[in-house]
Amino acid sequence: MTAHHALGASSSHRWLNCLGSVDAEKGYKNTSSRSADEGTAAHELAELALDGGGKAADFIGQYLPEMTAWQVTQEMADYVQVYIDYVTAISGEHFYEERVSYSDWVKDAYGTADAIVIDGDTIHVIDLKYGKGVKVYAENNSQAMLYALGSYAEYSMINKLTKVKIVIAQPRLDHIDEWEISVDDLLKWGAWVSEQATLIYEGNQPRTPSEKACHWCKAKAECGALKRHTENIILSSFDELDLSNADTLTDVQLRKALESKKLIVSWLDAVESLVKDRLNDGQTFDGFKLVAGRSLRKWESEEVAEKRLKLLLGEDAYEKKILTPAKAEKVLGKVKSKDIQNIIVKPVGSPTLAPERDKRPSVSITANDFD
Repeated sequence: MTAHHALGASSSHRWLNCLGSVDAEKGYKNTSSRSADEGTAAHELAELALDGGGKAADFIGQYLPEMTAWQVTQEMADYVQVYIDYVTAISGEHFYEERVSYSDWVKDAYGTADAIVIDGDTIHVIDLKYGKGVKVYAENNSQAMLYALGSYAEYSMINKLTKVKIVIAQPRLDHIDEWEISVDDLLKWGAWVSEQATLIYEGNQPRTPSEKACHWCKAKAECGALKRHTENIILSSFDELDLSNADTLTDVQLRKALESKKLIVSWLDAVESLVKDRLNDGQTFDGFKLVAGRSLRKWESEEVAEKRLKLLLGEDAYEKKILTPAKAEKVLGKVKSKDIQNIIVKPVGSPTLAPERDKRPSVSITANDFD
């Protein structure tokens, strides 16, 4: 299997939920991004520290052996150390960046698990997520569950394994999520995965748009199934519209729109990105063109501007403001930042909409709150 196996664990959220997405993505290039490279660098740092039995901070200022363009910063070291501390606190036999094969369920498939710990009858699968854009949860996390299947296949002959503990460590969001499943239930899920994989290999499978399946799909901008799905959602909001009060949507119609917002917006963003890429490549696109975007004025030379303003304004040429808690912690480092924790408060955030399945408690708002 190559690094970009069509049925890879990291993309399982897509192909398990949309069997047709595998064929749909054929022909699209595999691309990377700064965020993806940053995540790879964080994983390499974690592996170096764990294998050497040291701390992530031991590598501050150094360039990584594999991700040679990345120099380890205090910030990255602090975040990666959160993951390291969690992993090393688990007793048992540890394996880091372990290649595991789940080919008993998906032909020729394997992946690399960030950390696996075998402790008695329990498999611990810990996945480091360095991103901070989307919070990831452990429950039914297909990537980690595939790694757990591979771990079971590897170590069940040696240990009597009955439980699996999936852990997602996302330190930049101060988020560590745990979920436990029995080996019996994991194997039942594995049988379902095998059935899905068999269908995919047969080809000509339907596309099944959903927020989870479409989020990272390279083909979504040109996906006819997603377009039809989006149209159906929008049109269905008006199916039972009360013509006596046609300017008002019902709560059911509003709920349909809200539940589908992310999927619809992500599709529109993908369409816009695709057309923009074509225009950037020198192609034409009927009805649209590239124009200069909005920009802000800036000094042609900050050095020249500083001298001129200092001559005209003296010390008024400068403005000072106190560091934010986050910036202060970054400057002070993990040890010294303990001295400012008792003067930091975190106000309650403004109320925001969330689906019922969200784990955060609901907030009650009354008219008195606006006095």
